[in-house]
Amino acid sequence: MANERTFLAWIRTSIGIMAFGFVVEKFALFVKQLSYFLGKEITPPSHGYSSIFGILLVALGALMGALSFIRYKKVERQIDEDTYKPSLILDILLAISVLAIGIFLVIYLIHSV
Repeated sequence: MANERTFLAWIRTSIGIMAFGFVVEKFALFVKQLSYFLGKEITPPSHGYSSIFGILLVALGALMGALSFIRYKKVERQIDEDTYKPSLILDILLAISVLAIGIFLVIYLIHSV
């Protein structure tokens, strides 16, 4: 049961990353519509980076979902055979991804000021 809960937690995380990527990708469109509504010309400082970054986040979320399924099946097999050995690959991937997202957002916000 713990293996299934862990798998579902990874799936929720990957869905969250994909949703965040979708929001980031649509941010430039929102700014453009907001400038039209306000009657002012607002140019986002990203020069299209939000679209690229959003697509990468959606792809990262999908990759993490696939890797979590592979990990789930591997752990399930190891539990059945009584040979369980923990693996840190997916944990390291998530930590590096969150760090990279944070760094990118800090750089993005610094350039927008």
